[in-house]
Amino acid sequence: MGNKLKEFLQKIPYSSLVIAAILMGLAPFFPIPHTIEKSQMLLRGELIKPLDIIDLLFHLFPVLLLGLKYGITNSKKNYKTSIE
Repeated sequence: MGNKLKEFLQKIPYSSLVIAAILMGLAPFFPIPHTIEKSQMLLRGELIKPLDIIDLLFHLFPVLLLGLKYGITNSKKNYKTSIE
């Protein structure tokens, strides 16, 4: 993974990503969050409009960033393990 992406993700605190993931994942709160609505459409095979696909990706973007940050900070390269 590129060093620029690693540096960018390391600058963002986990708390900000968690809050963004929760807010974006559950927005709009009423009547039903878009991620749930679009996921149901995906499971039914109805998620075919480009706007709906982009909307789902937009709402899941903070979750993706959170997963990338977690993967980078907990990768095996960062562990200093030695068998002595």
